[in-house]
Amino acid sequence: MSNRTPRRALGALTVLCALALTVTACGSGSSDGAGDSGPKDVTAALEKGGKVTVWAWEPTLKKVAEDFEKKYPKVDVELVNAGTGDKQYTALQNAIAAGSGTPDVAQVEYYALGQFTTAKTVEDLSPYGAVTYAKSFTPGPWNAVQGEDGIHALPMDSGPMAFFYNKKVFDKHGIKVPTTWDEYVEAARALHKADPKVFITNDTGDAGATTSLIWQAGGRPYHSRGTSIDVDFGDEGTQKYTATWQKLLDDKLVAPISSWSDAWYKGLADGTIATLSIGAWMPANFTSGVASASGDWRVAPLPQWTKGDKTSAENGGSSLAVPKAAKNKELAYAFTEFATTGTGASTRVAAGAFPATRADLESKAFLEAEFPYFGGQKANQVFAESARNVRTDWSYLPYQVYANSIFNDTVGKAYVSPTKLSDGLDAWQEATVKYGNDQGFTVNE
Repeated sequence: MSNRTPRRALGALTVLCALALTVTACGSGSSDGAGDSGPKDVTAALEKGGKVTVWAWEPTLKKVAEDFEKKYPKVDVELVNAGTGDKQYTALQNAIAAGSGTPDVAQVEYYALGQFTTAKTVEDLSPYGAVTYAKSFTPGPWNAVQGEDGIHALPMDSGPMAFFYNKKVFDKHGIKVPTTWDEYVEAARALHKADPKVFITNDTGDAGATTSLIWQAGGRPYHSRGTSIDVDFGDEGTQKYTATWQKLLDDKLVAPISSWSDAWYKGLADGTIATLSIGAWMPANFTSGVASASGDWRVAPLPQWTKGDKTSAENGGSSLAVPKAAKNKELAYAFTEFATTGTGASTRVAAGAFPATRADLESKAFLEAEFPYFGGQKANQVFAESARNVRTDWSYLPYQVYANSIFNDTVGKAYVSPTKLSDGLDAWQEATVKYGNDQGFTVNE
């Protein structure tokens, strides 16, 4: 998700079979627009024309659709907002099950893509020419869309994590920007001692934030082999995260405020919430939702679990996938390629999306851009470094949408009761294992 839709818990959706996304590499090279590198049937489809229905909530696609229609005047692109996140996924699942009304292209967040690939309801885009883009995208997004059985989507944007901090508050209380999570805990204590109204961050339990920080810490709770899945939150990386975050909870150093709430925006504006560790898509939300704090905030690399490391993770991001039930698959691929690569990708970046393409991420204009909100800082340089340092061996559950929907019923208790975070993760593990087995997977703990 870019420009940004809150990553809230999502409703349960049915999945049919298991197929893990694994790390592979296929092909190399790049292209600059639909039809330039694809097979002849894509070019022929563009010449013939037709209608492409795109389900997406991402606003930057409007200009892309207009540009696509201008370049290919025989093609009509119909953009439909079928809902954000879980609402669209439910509608998409229903259309697929009914055998009618399925769009030609659908926006799917990376963590949710598995439920469609496991059900084999999205096209493998390799035969259409997608293999040429293996080196065109940054590691995190590319890892998320391709697996051992093909390329399931093309990355639309990404969310490499960074550390946003209120410099005005830090300077006022003499706090140094933490470079490790141990230093982060000490900074949290110092801030709250200096002013009991100030918290290092907010947290009431968020599945996406938790899994992203576990990802950065080296935790790999999910492993899939065909229909067999392992779920284990007892690994060393997860324990690093749990131990650190438990200190913050025990000492009441995080504000009990939900992200994306009015209170959250107020806390970011008045400095009572002093930092956020979140995806690189966040700047647009600062400028639109926290305008009064312009100039107060800065961006730094994410604190590290081991001093001297430069490890990051992804938090958010979406792809464009072509359902197998699409009526115009060649045109659908052509639009997907146009929107995610070359000029289409650059158009979206110019409108505020965070790039998944190496070309945009490495461009001088992007790297040298100054952010008035962050005091003129060239924040994209921090984000670009984070993107390069994302570990690519992470995978989600093929039913992560369901798992996230029960996060607050399990792990969330650690934020509102004496329940320990590790016990909450154990409960989450138990519940997701049971659900997976009930759905026909073989899930082991």
